[in-house]
Amino acid sequence: MFVDELTFTATAGDGGDGVVRWLREAGRPLGGPSGGNGGRGGDVFIRAVRDLGLLVRYRSEKEFNAQSGAAGMGKSKYGKGGDDFIIDLPVGSIVTDKERGNRYELLKEGQIEKILNGGHGGLGNEYFKSAINRQPTEFTPGKPGEYGVFDVELELAVDAGFVGLPNAGKSSLLNALTNASSKVGAYPFTTLEPHLGDLYGFVLADIPGLIEGAAEGKGLGHKFLRHVRRTKMLLHCVPADSTDVVKTYHEVRNEILKFDASMEDKTEWILLTKTDMVSADEQKEKIKKLNTLSEKVIPVSVLDDTLVKTLLDHLVTELRRTDSVGEREAVGDDA
Repeated sequence: MFVDELTFTATAGDGGDGVVRWLREAGRPLGGPSGGNGGRGGDVFIRAVRDLGLLVRYRSEKEFNAQSGAAGMGKSKYGKGGDDFIIDLPVGSIVTDKERGNRYELLKEGQIEKILNGGHGGLGNEYFKSAINRQPTEFTPGKPGEYGVFDVELELAVDAGFVGLPNAGKSSLLNALTNASSKVGAYPFTTLEPHLGDLYGFVLADIPGLIEGAAEGKGLGHKFLRHVRRTKMLLHCVPADSTDVVKTYHEVRNEILKFDASMEDKTEWILLTKTDMVSADEQKEKIKKLNTLSEKVIPVSVLDDTLVKTLLDHLVTELRRTDSVGEREAVGDDA
């Protein structure tokens, strides 16, 4: 089961109370004030990890608490600070603090963001000592830690995503190229949630079929389209048995651009799928039409091992090329 939405609550640790204590020494039975301050409560953080299936673990555990600070002690000793609490979330998570309106995007592995502050420790009676108040009995309690309700939305940060109308052959291709086991059926909307597969260390995603009106939310459009936003590369599946491959292509392409116009610059290959269902002449004609839309049109059928191998080789070469370019750019940014 793939979970891409979650709501959880979290509470930072309370500050420890300040205390009233008196110094006791030989010959000084009534020494001065020595009550220490309370320790600070632990903070709450979120941390990005490479585990796209992580949210499913939180279905039954949705409340998180940092440790409270300890009370102050005698001999002017401060209480121990509470331990922080770190909530691991998948890379690509967008976390919204419903109480304060803050928004956090976890885009890189290891990224850490503080979402709640622990409470300050209270003051012990030594703090209140003065020239006119030499035996203070005042102290203050620790401050409560912050509380919050947080919504999590996961936008898949995958290397390549299969997009297309329902029943365009996306799931079959993902299974043929990777070790995924996406459900396959000869009817629309077989895939109701994204499925992932591994291709030599690169993550491929089968994005559920898009329909006209998806950008306005029709057919769970917004839920599915947000996963396309962060996909590095689009593999646009157009079935060869479509009566008008150009129209079929534009149906999905237009929905993607209506949802986010910036995706126009994203690398996109067109895959003419299910080529076993048309004649060689019809296949050539449809490839010719699609070539007017993209520089890269690749015919493929999961029933043809040679065509699958050709697609695999082209895809791995492109992903390795773009990955090395990204690493070089990252090094250049850090220099």
